[in-house]
Amino acid sequence: MSLGALRPSPLVEQATERLREQITGGDWVVGTKLPGETSLAKSLGVGRSTVREALRALAGAGLVQPRQGSGVFVIATSPKEDWSTRLRRAAITDVYEVRMLVEVEAAQLAARRRTDEDLRALDVALARRRDAANASDAAFVDADIALHAAVVAAAHNPVLTGLFTEFVPVLRQRLGDLVELLDLRAGDPNHGDDGHAALVDAVARGDAEGAGRALGEELRRTLAQLRSL
Repeated sequence: MSLGALRPSPLVEQATERLREQITGGDWVVGTKLPGETSLAKSLGVGRSTVREALRALAGAGLVQPRQGSGVFVIATSPKEDWSTRLRRAAITDVYEVRMLVEVEAAQLAARRRTDEDLRALDVALARRRDAANASDAAFVDADIALHAAVVAAAHNPVLTGLFTEFVPVLRQRLGDLVELLDLRAGDPNHGDDGHAALVDAVARGDAEGAGRALGEELRRTLAQLRSL
């Protein structure tokens, strides 16, 4: 099978993509032993080290598996998806349902664990969200996410912080679309200010139940709007 020589560009990326195409396209079915490095290098017009790196990338994607003394074998015809990729492809309503679980718990923990520094950060984030009412939709969404991030940070749980960080790129894109599509700020440029102020106040007072309730109500309203689209 001739794969065709590659252009002198990022060769590893090109080699990886060319081999991936052969696997996902069905040219090499599951269980097939791939040609040796020398043969692949000749077909692709690259060095063996480039082929080796490409095979390592394909192994990381769950498509191939090297077997000591036997060679490299195809073990799947579709790459496994990492968490970030799954989030990007997920329905926004599904993302929001999980977001509610993460953030409501984070808000309750924040009310119990917040420090003076956390409270200052929340006050700053709320003020910046209000200032962004006079800015673009994109700036307002960024300020909104920053406030939510400050609440999560105040929970002092690195796992919750990590989960929320994974949500941020999806939230930024989808919330921007939602604000524009529903024209949410047409009548109220500082859309949702009362709910966010109640959230910050509950955290400051150490009211875990109130913090969870304030955030849950806000997210449920947004989720209802998303489901109405």
